[in-house]
Amino acid sequence: MNSLKFKHIVKSMVTLSVFAMLVFSCKKQQPDKVAAVIDRAAMPSLEATDVNTVISDSGITRYRIISPEWLVYDKAEEPYWDFPKGILLEKFNARLAIDATIKGDYARYNQNPQIWELRGNVFAINQEGEQFQTNLLYWDQKTERIYSDSLITITRAASIIVGVGFESNQSMTRYTIRQPKGVFPFSDEEERDSISQNLPTTLASDSIK
Repeated sequence: MNSLKFKHIVKSMVTLSVFAMLVFSCKKQQPDKVAAVIDRAAMPSLEATDVNTVISDSGITRYRIISPEWLVYDKAEEPYWDFPKGILLEKFNARLAIDATIKGDYARYNQNPQIWELRGNVFAINQEGEQFQTNLLYWDQKTERIYSDSLITITRAASIIVGVGFESNQSMTRYTIRQPKGVFPFSDEEERDSISQNLPTTLASDSIK
């Protein structure tokens, strides 16, 4: 093979290699661009820290949000707020008095159905001083209903009620336990604390099937 022909073959191979690299590069970049557009829905459009704010509806103050971090995903297919570091909610009545307080280790508010979801060490107290403890709680603002299908304990003035599944009005003053597991009366704070410390954190059936 003469040197001229050999140089021609080498030149052609180099040209083909460069062309292949360019095609591969273009093909590789396209999915990345598409992924970047898709990922915008998964990125929060608003991030706030050390939040302490009130939420109003139709000019009426409804509740207060206190949280270390608030992420708003309004570009998601189903917009929601996320509170990955926990939340404290104070609900106001028509006289702007706090009639229920709820807190949890994690919270999410789904905007379109207007449903709050709280998880992990959920604790609530109503205006009568009754305390509610569970690991999962929902607040449906449209139906004005609070409910759970998990284990729940309710500490009242002279007794502690344990059950699975719970439903109440949003002030948590009228409520029903779907599967009561026991009622434990007490006569003083010391006895109440002793009972609380010995209550189960889970049951054999800790959710409603």
